Amino acid sequence: MHTYRDLWIPFLPGQSVGYGVVVGIGFLFAAVMLLLTTMQAKFSKFSPGLSEEFTSASRSVKPGLVCCGIVSAWTWSATLLQSSTAAYTFGVSGPWWYGVGGTIQVAFFGMVAAKVKMNANGAHTFLEIVKARFGAPAHLLFTFYGFLCILVVCGSLLLGGAATVNAITGMPIIAASFLLPVGIAVYVVFGGLRATFVCDWVHTVVLFTIIYTFLFRTYTTSELTSPPSNLWHLLQDAAVQVPVQGNQDGSYVTMKSNQGLVFGAATILSGFSGVFCDQGYWQRAIASHPASTTKAYMLGGLSWFAIPWGFASCLGLAARALQNNPAFPTYPNPLSAEQTSAGLAAPAVAVVLMGKGGAVAILLVVFMAVTSAASSELIAVSSLFSYDLYRTYYRPNATGAEIVRASHAFICFWAIWMGCWATILNKAGIDLGWLFYVQGVVLSPAVFPIALTVTWSKLTKAGVFCGSIVGACLGMAAWMVGCLKIYGSITITNLAKPYSAVCSGLTGLLFSGIITVGVSLLNPADYDFSGTRAIAMLDGPESEDVRHDQEASTNEKKDDHDLETTVAVQPIDSKTELDSHDSHYELSREALMKVFKKAAWYSSMLTLIVAIIVPIPMFFSHYVFSAKFYTFWVSCTFIWAIASGTFCVILPLWESRREIGELLTNCCSWVTGKNTSTLPN
Repeated sequence: MHTYRDLWIPFLPGQSVGYGVVVGIGFLFAAVMLLLTTMQAKFSKFSPGLSEEFTSASRSVKPGLVCCGIVSAWTWSATLLQSSTAAYTFGVSGPWWYGVGGTIQVAFFGMVAAKVKMNANGAHTFLEIVKARFGAPAHLLFTFYGFLCILVVCGSLLLGGAATVNAITGMPIIAASFLLPVGIAVYVVFGGLRATFVCDWVHTVVLFTIIYTFLFRTYTTSELTSPPSNLWHLLQDAAVQVPVQGNQDGSYVTMKSNQGLVFGAATILSGFSGVFCDQGYWQRAIASHPASTTKAYMLGGLSWFAIPWGFASCLGLAARALQNNPAFPTYPNPLSAEQTSAGLAAPAVAVVLMGKGGAVAILLVVFMAVTSAASSELIAVSSLFSYDLYRTYYRPNATGAEIVRASHAFICFWAIWMGCWATILNKAGIDLGWLFYVQGVVLSPAVFPIALTVTWSKLTKAGVFCGSIVGACLGMAAWMVGCLKIYGSITITNLAKPYSAVCSGLTGLLFSGIITVGVSLLNPADYDFSGTRAIAMLDGPESEDVRHDQEASTNEKKDDHDLETTVAVQPIDSKTELDSHDSHYELSREALMKVFKKAAWYSSMLTLIVAIIVPIPMFFSHYVFSAKFYTFWVSCTFIWAIASGTFCVILPLWESRREIGELLTNCCSWVTGKNTSTLPN
């Protein structure tokens, strides 16, 4: 019996390409990042050897780069592969609902980010906020959820990435699982959070370049699928041969999709847990400039939507349309259930559309997605370890230098553990699709307690514990009962099906929120957030400049400011004196409250548009797209993708043009030996 790859061999590159991308490009990328980090340390005012710079990028990152970082960190291998699987399975509704399930959470998190700046500006992790407000028991509870989230995310990243590398090149899955994180760990260790932001930008450039390539190839230049009206006709034929159960007329070009709607609910639940429980998103909120935090999350949510919508609508639907084409790798058979769940619809059609070039493009874009998101997780998990385990329970008086050393050690450990964890999951028969659905099941009970910790003054410790623990128990019970009632038996496979996941995730999320709020209102607190605002930043090695900054900041506070009404960004551990805009930037609580309200209005409007106004009328009208409307739909994906690329690629360069110019000028001056006395080092 032929294996999946046996059928692909004539179309695919060999293992050497797999090792070349995973090891060669991985370490080349690490070398470039190391060079940039060295230039940053030598020719700019920021040193990655200092704790605040390493873990929070000195809290000075501008909105364009934060937006890029959000998009890059939220673009997992699942974003590309699972969304394409949804399009292949449910039709046009799949990519749309996948996009909704990741966009609205990022938008709502903008509200939390504004509250972080208002109520816990000195924090490094969300667990520090929990500890300051509710003490060690709650801190340990959410430490469990924080590490569990990172385990699920890392498993999803490596399972999807390794499966794709194996399918395209034949490289062993275990080898790919261990080698993928290695190059990432190198530049994260040396560059810290700012290096991951730079890495995010480079990865995003490659990501959008490949997305644009597939969009134009599928809809404009391919003889098989272009123009969109031709693809529409192919999808009509596919609906006759393999109709979609629960879709209007079995069509792939309708939003009236019962399975698609359930998939959307599961994706939304998974997305909330994947954002609010992940330290990576809190870290980006902490790293951003106070005035631009919400703007960054607004742009990030809008920009990310284009990736699953554009990429999956293009490749997932093309895979369904071309599965009866002799050029399709599994012809005359469609993709099996195992191949579909592994996320291999996109690689299959990429081979048809662009031959080996398409296979390499998919390999590269998945590699970029894995490495970029994994770099975010490495810096996030190292922060949780160094601040919330090492500093909290082992060395309470740890200095900034010790925190950095602890972070370095844990990054190396976690990079190895990621490979072990992915191997364990693979041997247990757990794939990308399984983890995607189960994520919302295990994490959704923690969403409301975590979010309310920094936003609601009446929240109590009893509410936090009752909501998260009782919500988790109810969610697990609903998971088992729902699986048994709907699918007839409780099995590993059935537990990860959409209806089972929705039963559990929805129960856990809603009951957790209701219980948390209800128990808190029985005996409401009146917390003034003074404890969380007192969380202090760590200083690096003392210098005259740092002491000067501290004295200046203290004098300003004595003269002008009241801690009850003003949130100040305290001096960071920079080796040189920062300009006043960065080191003494202040934003009143009233201004931050306006930012919070703006984020609430924006997130509500975005949710209303993408989750209700656009899809729901088309669902209840049972509308099946005409060829002209499908062409219009495709045009919208082009427009949104181009706008997203502009926000993620062009905006960061424009915002940082002065800093880039200064860095290059200082570098050139050092090379030529001119004006070396004025350089930062």
